[in-house]
Amino acid sequence: MSRHVAIVTDSTAYLPRQTRERHAITTVPLTVVIGDRALEEGTEISAKALAEALQKRRPVTTSRPSPEVFAEAYREAAAAGAKGLVSLHLSAEVSGTYDAAVLAAKDAPLPVRVVDTRMVGMALGFCALAAAEVAEAGGSLDEAVAAAEKRAAGTSAFFYVDTLDYLRRGGRIGAAQALLGSALAVKPLLELDGGRIELREKVRTASKAIARLEEIAVERAGSGPVDIAVHHLSAPERADALADRLGERVPGIEELHVSEVGAVIGAHTGPGLLAVVVSPR
Repeated sequence: MSRHVAIVTDSTAYLPRQTRERHAITTVPLTVVIGDRALEEGTEISAKALAEALQKRRPVTTSRPSPEVFAEAYREAAAAGAKGLVSLHLSAEVSGTYDAAVLAAKDAPLPVRVVDTRMVGMALGFCALAAAEVAEAGGSLDEAVAAAEKRAAGTSAFFYVDTLDYLRRGGRIGAAQALLGSALAVKPLLELDGGRIELREKVRTASKAIARLEEIAVERAGSGPVDIAVHHLSAPERADALADRLGERVPGIEELHVSEVGAVIGAHTGPGLLAVVVSPR
């Protein structure tokens, strides 16, 4: 990481490894705790292992990185020659990761701009890529931050879950909303709104909910140019089929990513998750 402006994000961006390496993006891992075992996302626990733990109803929680982990990443960037650093993270409304990065930035050996993108998944990943592209072109620290913030402002994330129970257990959605979904036996469609997970629509069946998710994504994407990501947990066939349909229906797709979420997001959504990120260029 020898360029003038370094880019750091966290493991919930779910950027492919090759993409992270190509753009020299450093990723700081969050932690998943299963029973009494604390495991780093991305290296010590797989999405499959997480799904199995949830299905067995084992206690699963998540935790932010410590400020010291961020501090070490910032020191390494400075030692590699960076003169400034952009640290981009998932919504502070759902995690303390941003706060940990802010604490570490105070004593960093180089200027660090910490950004709460109010996003998660590839919605965060696209922000990190926008900042990295500016840095690669020789842009300033302020320009890299501005590019990430602009990308975040235009990006939307919508998702379907089989049940709201996992979000309720983790405190990421209100108990009243979760109870409403269970009582009416509806399939919920959710969205990120102001960094919070909000119930967007209630649909009667899974097939209708996924069809509606597709329609929302197509409407949001318009004619492009746009980047789209489809995420899932233990639902690869659903994700591939949805990505194929979006590829046919959205004429201006620049990049189309399909990937399984990691353990941190999976812990709060549960198996069956299907999500679409729409990020206009």
